[in-house]
Amino acid sequence: MAREECKALLDALNKATACYHHLVLTVGGSADSQNLREELQKTRQKAQELAVALRAPLTAALRDRGLGAGERAEFERLWVAFSSCLDLLEADMRRALALGAAFQLHAPRRPLVRTGVAGCGTGIAARALSARSLRHRVESDFDVNDQLELQREILQVEEMIHNMEMKVNVLRWTVQARQAAGAELLSSASAGAFSAGGVSTEERARPCDPSKALAATVFSAVLLAAVALAVCVAKLS
Repeated sequence: MAREECKALLDALNKATACYHHLVLTVGGSADSQNLREELQKTRQKAQELAVALRAPLTAALRDRGLGAGERAEFERLWVAFSSCLDLLEADMRRALALGAAFQLHAPRRPLVRTGVAGCGTGIAARALSARSLRHRVESDFDVNDQLELQREILQVEEMIHNMEMKVNVLRWTVQARQAAGAELLSSASAGAFSAGGVSTEERARPCDPSKALAATVFSAVLLAAVALAVCVAKLS
């Protein structure tokens, strides 16, 4: 029961971390706004809540000396995935801190990342306002509060990682995966190719038709002769 609960929490944490990583990449771009910064706050706080909820049962399971070898191996794999999510979350939070300091919302005269769009700004603004209404204006002190809060949360995540490593000694390089790296991607890609082409392995293993091979050879010879003739005509002219 504890393993299924940890798997569910880890899956949710993985999705939240991936979402936060995607949102961080848009900071400073043409889609940057206070709405994006607030979404970043909510996503990283949700990821931290999931991490706190997952840390307790996972730590308790790995510190249980009566745990079987198979169960321990499975929990160690979950632990490695959990640690990787926290490392990625911390790195993205530091990236968000640096980008937030470089591209501040309360400094409208400072240009963001240039997208290459040029032209009359009146029409573009009119189309943007007609598409959706702005929810609220950027608060002048929003960046300052967000940066301070982000700094505190980075320290909390850093402390969480340190406490985890002190309580549970799981060496990442000793944990073996149950399948090769990227096996799920290769299986899905092969399944997609099979469904798109509709050709079975037995049909692919059949020998080539001799008549088709002869026709292809004759066509290639005629094509080469035509090319050689065109070259000769061009030199004579």
